[in-house]
Amino acid sequence: MAIDTSASIGSAQAGANAQTDQLLSKAKAAIATQTAASLEDGKINKAGKDFESILLGSWLQQAEQTFAKVPGGDGEADDDDSSKDQFQGIAMQALAGSLTASGGIGIAKMITAHLKQASDREQAAHGAASAPEDANNPVKPGF
Repeated sequence: MAIDTSASIGSAQAGANAQTDQLLSKAKAAIATQTAASLEDGKINKAGKDFESILLGSWLQQAEQTFAKVPGGDGEADDDDSSKDQFQGIAMQALAGSLTASGGIGIAKMITAHLKQASDREQAAHGAASAPEDANNPVKPGF
């Protein structure tokens, strides 16, 4: 009564290879999902900071124009220098960008938190099964 050990070793090795392939595909899917999520989080953070920067820039420009019109300010009624206005607009946007980069006034954090909650709800609605398919295009339409 001879036992065919080569056949049993071959089938065990085939089973181990199948398990390894399955684990490898799960790991690749998890990495793709994490990469997609981190890309989406980065885009959400950037959108929040960009919005706050633009809003602060607008407020600063309006404040600068208001202060230039007070008595003793540097603005005069007959002064129509468009290059000065452009330069001041650029300067206010740069100042707003610096303010936002250093923490801002909290608007970017609120927007980012809201967008992340909306993204999490949408991902939960779609389920984790569709995450590997969305790995090539992590940003959903509507964002």
